[in-house]
Amino acid sequence: MMAHQLLVPADNKPGMLAKVTSVLAREKINIRAITISSFGERGFFNIIVDEPKRAHRELEKAGLTVELKDVIAVLIDDRPGGLDRLVQLLASKSINVENAYGFVLESRVQAVFVIDVNNRELALQALKDNGYKTIDAESLNSVEPFHYMKY
Repeated sequence: MMAHQLLVPADNKPGMLAKVTSVLAREKINIRAITISSFGERGFFNIIVDEPKRAHRELEKAGLTVELKDVIAVLIDDRPGGLDRLVQLLASKSINVENAYGFVLESRVQAVFVIDVNNRELALQALKDNGYKTIDAESLNSVEPFHYMKY
């Protein structure tokens, strides 16, 4: 199963993230996960939203460069070694993780690790053969993490 991520390259300067979030807010598109990385004068945002295709269209209409990428959202154990088990499997199959980030669904139970790899088909087969579950775009966009803390 595949999920979708928006990749937005950006200059590393004030207001770039605000430009992206203002488009999404105006269109009532909900951000489910985001990473922001920069290196020198450039960077990029990886964004999971509840309506990825519409978000892609609206961001492009706003003049932003944006790519809608297929990624794999893998369910892993939230325990020491849970991520290592996954990445060791991928490495053993010569699958390169080109971009990744994760978040906990339920503390000490389950997490999601979102990966962009050089060979999605091989990765999906390796994951299936080794008992990993993946979640699709709709499931990823509707995730409701379990919270232990009271706010």
